[in-house]
Amino acid sequence: MTLTTERLRITAFTPEMADAVCRNSLDGETARFLPDEVFETPEEGRDAIERLIDAYQGTEGPFVYPVLLKSGANIGYVQLCPIPEGFEIGYHIAAPFTGKGYCTEAVLCFLPWIMARLNLDRVYGICAKENVRSAGVLKRCGFSMYFDGIDRYHGELRPVQKFIYTAPGFALRPDRSGDAAHGIMTAQWGNIKMKAPAEI
Repeated sequence: MTLTTERLRITAFTPEMADAVCRNSLDGETARFLPDEVFETPEEGRDAIERLIDAYQGTEGPFVYPVLLKSGANIGYVQLCPIPEGFEIGYHIAAPFTGKGYCTEAVLCFLPWIMARLNLDRVYGICAKENVRSAGVLKRCGFSMYFDGIDRYHGELRPVQKFIYTAPGFALRPDRSGDAAHGIMTAQWGNIKMKAPAEI
């Protein structure tokens, strides 16, 4: 699998990427917001990659794909992980490459492909409330916030924000917009439309 954008390439992991995975995971943002995705050594990175490669063959996930510059530099990843409600989008761009729009670019490319592959009509996004950058990526990619409060996040109760992206032609029930577990086809509720990634 290879997806390309103007500046990026999203592809499958290979064992040779272990050093880059380890290096990218050790920046401060990962330790702060994603402590379970920190790999202290290349060996830990290699073990993680082996598990992720195996997961490509199934339908349960997690589905994690490295994000590369066109030069070949490994700068992070995008992923879709199972949660009780369905699947959650995830992403990380290493600190030296942030602030350039790479994360938004990668998610906009990856989201329609992975939703089509898994036949999904919705994908969730969850972040710590203080993680303003992550929330910004979700909003730019067409996600709508449906929860802003205290919930369990990486094993701790803390302020979080929850978002949802619905496939074109599918929308949340208007009288239950705060309940992400309910949705119906937009044709049944008038001319309600959600933008597809290519339209954003």
